[in-house]
Amino acid sequence: MHISSGRWLYGLFLALVTAVLWGVLPIWLKEVLQTMDPVTVTWYRLVVAGSLLFLYLGANRRLPALRPLGARGGWLLALAVGGLTGNYVFYLMGLNMLSPGTTQLVIQVAPILFLVSSLFIFKESFSLGQTFGLVVMVLGFGLFFNQRLEELLTSMSQYTLGVLIILLSAFVWTFYGLAQKQLLSHWSSAQVMMVIYLGCAALLTPWAHPMQALELSQLQSWLLLACCLNTLVAYGAFAEALAHWEASRVSATLAITPLVTFASVAFCASIWPDHVQPEEINWIAYGGAVFVVLGSALTALAPSLMRNWRARREAALIGGE
Repeated sequence: MHISSGRWLYGLFLALVTAVLWGVLPIWLKEVLQTMDPVTVTWYRLVVAGSLLFLYLGANRRLPALRPLGARGGWLLALAVGGLTGNYVFYLMGLNMLSPGTTQLVIQVAPILFLVSSLFIFKESFSLGQTFGLVVMVLGFGLFFNQRLEELLTSMSQYTLGVLIILLSAFVWTFYGLAQKQLLSHWSSAQVMMVIYLGCAALLTPWAHPMQALELSQLQSWLLLACCLNTLVAYGAFAEALAHWEASRVSATLAITPLVTFASVAFCASIWPDHVQPEEINWIAYGGAVFVVLGSALTALAPSLMRNWRARREAALIGGE
């Protein structure tokens, strides 16, 4: 079993770096999507990230061998490639219809779906604290959509369709997450991601239009490059954070990602109003976003908090004897 290094401050820093990179990503993508279609944007991100990982692993003579996977591993790899491809493409399709903040908040459903799926696939437990966190999260979504709740429930508008597509993106990500967790028993995380990135890129190649890059403005070109590097750097920071800090605390820190997006949108809209539009939501919706973040963080932290409470209780009982 992996044990963290104990350098929690460094782990916290890396987790915050990941949250910031993931938080600003939809703002960059929104600008690029004005000229380039979602499939092509995804193709570029995967090709660049996968190629850089290939060069890194090749230079260190750590390229993965496919033979140890076997037939079962091959099916897992296909499931991971299909799941991540769908997640990336559906996310951008939904982002085309929604604001960056709304998109980033709705995608928070993904880790919850993964957690619930793990209950059945890996026989993991679901504590009372996690149940409470899930309730807080659902309440937060209700508050966030307070202005458009009737629209979501009664009509198939572009807004409703965008939310449904982001939920679909979160759903297919669950298949990727479950398959990746199993693949880590054969390869390192970097090897898994390299194969999945390049496999996803190969799957999307027939529908990608690389020449669209020539139609991008100078700003959009730089943002596309930033999106490609974001895919690699954010994941690297996330993986390194897990090496120095407990996974539950890293996950809880990453729950602030939607708040980073909302803050970034507000800042960018004030200085680049021609490129970034402000979020059109009221204070109740902002409060709902905070509840979603708190619920997500509590769901991640509940098992760790419960273990610590039991350990302190047992220590107190032993000390009182």
